[in-house]
Amino acid sequence: MNDKAGKLRVGSGAGWWGDRIDPARWNAERGALDFLCFETMAEATVSAAQVRKRRDPGFPGYDTWLDDRMRAVLPHCMKNGTRIVSNQGWINPVGAARRVAELCAELGWKGAKVAAVTATDLSGTIVGTGLHVMESGAPVATLRDTLISAEPYAGAEAIVRALDDGADIVITGRVADPSLFLAPMMHHFGWRADDWARLGQGSGIGHLLECGAQVTGGYFSDPGYKDVPEPWNLAFPYADVAADGTAELGKVDGTGGCIDLRTVKEQMFYEVHDPARYITPDVVVDFTTARLEQAGRDRVQVEGISGHARTDTLKVSMGCTDGYIGEDMFFFAGPGCLEKARLAERILRERLRMVDLQAHDLRIDFIGANAVHGAASAAPACEPVEIAVRIAARCTTRAQAEKIGREVDGMAVCGLASTGKRVPHQDRVREVIGLWSTLVPRASVDCQVEFV
Repeated sequence: MNDKAGKLRVGSGAGWWGDRIDPARWNAERGALDFLCFETMAEATVSAAQVRKRRDPGFPGYDTWLDDRMRAVLPHCMKNGTRIVSNQGWINPVGAARRVAELCAELGWKGAKVAAVTATDLSGTIVGTGLHVMESGAPVATLRDTLISAEPYAGAEAIVRALDDGADIVITGRVADPSLFLAPMMHHFGWRADDWARLGQGSGIGHLLECGAQVTGGYFSDPGYKDVPEPWNLAFPYADVAADGTAELGKVDGTGGCIDLRTVKEQMFYEVHDPARYITPDVVVDFTTARLEQAGRDRVQVEGISGHARTDTLKVSMGCTDGYIGEDMFFFAGPGCLEKARLAERILRERLRMVDLQAHDLRIDFIGANAVHGAASAAPACEPVEIAVRIAARCTTRAQAEKIGREVDGMAVCGLASTGKRVPHQDRVREVIGLWSTLVPRASVDCQVEFV
């Protein structure tokens, strides 16, 4: 499909769960893509899915925007011969694959081959392994009573197997973000799973594509300092990849934003702790050797990213019940609003003491004065015109967390002048799934491919 001989065009369809859908449709319709890859899963997404599944047994466990995304792109992918790789399966990739197969049939893609990639469920065995939690050093066994899930980060190899077996669409669960984009390159060019140089370059390209519009000017624009054209009309990027992994980033014509050395460099080091040792399940990537060149308007060539042998372990994200958060907000506006907020804070702290709130953490923030920088906030140079008071507490039980909303309700007529409340009430208590990490031997994780 790509008009540049010998190159593979891989495009982004999403950078996170809540990403916009139109840019994915533009790529599917006008991007001349060989592959369209959706990245919609993160640790927070897994947590949200687990919370919803516990609250709603009817929740299917996959991306809540799956239908919308697939309906937007499937007709164009079918017409243009574009294959799809997506981690929209979340905690139920087989269910998601079945739903995608139904949508394909509904939209007329009768012969579509849809595969699900699943990884070993470690939730029943990991507490007995003698491993330790990376964040705290505590034994994983200490999580025994609260553990609800243990999701290993899989790599590209199972996706490659599915593509090699003819899958038009591959739906996965927890797969490392760059691996979604690396797999089509390995499949198309026949890269070996131990070709560290090419896998390093390919994973680096995958990292640049995985966050969608962040390479085309999204999460980049800063008025007067880093301006981008038509930021309301941002496209998602694609990469024209050569057999050695060298790639040129671009975007669909007629869209806003930009692709230049600034946007690419910012994304290259986004969420990268050590640029010389970016660990993925497939390869350890070294960005310090990268060479970037502006190849034209909205075109950047990327080459020279290095790769080293992958680790003997895989990261596992463990979801554990971690209590409840009670949260609410109210408002003051006009002269004296900051002083009213300060008095409201004192009233609330005294009343929460009176009702014996038992909280691990309690925060009362003045949005517009100190909510971001907290105690380090400078004194306002002038009186704010409005203040939102946000109060949140993390508690062991739902009953304790509910005390936050009850006391905020009391501020409406039992507080101080001109208190503004939100009505009707939204859900003011939510369950928290804490996330912890550990490393397991690679051999303990097996990935399966199931065609549906």
